[in-house]
Amino acid sequence: MDSAYSGREKTPFSAGDAEERTLLSSHSLSVVVPAYNDDQISTSTVTTILATLAGRIRDFEVIVVNDGSRDRTREIVESIAQADARVRVVSHAVNQGYGATLVDGFAAATKDLTFFMDSDGQFDIRDLFQFFNFIDEYDAVIGYRIDRQDAWMRKLNAWGWKVLVRLVLGISVRDIDCAFKLLRTEFLHTHPLETRGATINAELLYKLIHSGATYREVGVTHLPRRSGRATGAHPRVIARALRDLFLYARKWQRMEYVHEQPIKVLQQSP
Repeated sequence: MDSAYSGREKTPFSAGDAEERTLLSSHSLSVVVPAYNDDQISTSTVTTILATLAGRIRDFEVIVVNDGSRDRTREIVESIAQADARVRVVSHAVNQGYGATLVDGFAAATKDLTFFMDSDGQFDIRDLFQFFNFIDEYDAVIGYRIDRQDAWMRKLNAWGWKVLVRLVLGISVRDIDCAFKLLRTEFLHTHPLETRGATINAELLYKLIHSGATYREVGVTHLPRRSGRATGAHPRVIARALRDLFLYARKWQRMEYVHEQPIKVLQQSP
């Protein structure tokens, strides 16, 4: 596995920068945005994505997956989709979990590459620009938060989860759950994900690595949360993640063991 690290100081962009309007890539792009009770910033996030990618990506779509929000998130993103054909909305009638939103978003992707980021305003879509420097050389580019802007308890939980995932699945990356990743859509469609909760990023990386794919790790900006409430540290979410991790790890490792066994050829006696 070829893994490298890259981080650089961020240069502020302005809407009039000539550099920002330069075509980044000939690849088409699907942007998957999970959303749950984010009505205060959903409009800002989606419109910023549209404005930032216009002129930089020739062919792109934004897929907003509303995971059973109880606020106005669905209403807001559907109004944006009605006004802009590049925006599509997938909605769950009830909350199904973070992993389920990504799975449905990936299934709906129609472009060459798929990128996903959260709608909570903690990431800067402009960091995606540097990912295109590596996507032709690697099968995936995965972000890691350079200076994570979360409470110390969330950071502690994240550290413990990373250690556990490394022990159970053998995954060693800087930031497993960073919601800022760029992958080939074909990989996502040919390697369907099975988990539906917070284990989804661990599963994604596990299947990426064990498929023989290459990846590059790139540092990205992380901003303070502007609104909404994070649910990743909820005891129910943690319990589900732990259950899924051990349950599916056993399943995947058993499948690999079977596939690695030599095939016995039975010959009939003459």
